[in-house]
Amino acid sequence: MTPQQTRKPDTRVETVVDAYERFMQLISVGHAPELVELSLSMAQMKVLYVLWARREIQMSELVPVLGVSLSTVSGLVDRLVEAGLAGRRDDPADRRHVVVAITGRGIELMDRFRELGLTQFRALISGLDAGELDLVRRCIDILATAASRKDHP
Repeated sequence: MTPQQTRKPDTRVETVVDAYERFMQLISVGHAPELVELSLSMAQMKVLYVLWARREIQMSELVPVLGVSLSTVSGLVDRLVEAGLAGRRDDPADRRHVVVAITGRGIELMDRFRELGLTQFRALISGLDAGELDLVRRCIDILATAASRKDHP
């Protein structure tokens, strides 16, 4: 076992995780109608989000990112291809590998979700005073710095 696995969880960390989970539950309600309209599963949305962020990726690289088997990834990608949101092709550098890429339609969809999220976030923070806005910005900067570290999973 690694030291992280044997170490007791930090209650401060767990308190923040609990608060984050409550926050995400409250704001996720705003996206539910759009997800139902698309008939996409959360797993498919996760693949689409990775494709949107990377534009293209080898199928085998999606396995560790998603934490599922290659056959599961293949099925998820198949459904996105059928919906016109992603495409797949052989990797010219190594024909044993398949490259999955987001399509223009997929980019438009993800841009729409991004804008919905930003609109929702703007509405949420618009009622905060200057000190609270500064604190939220500082917290986001701290989280962005933590996410940019090489040891970030």
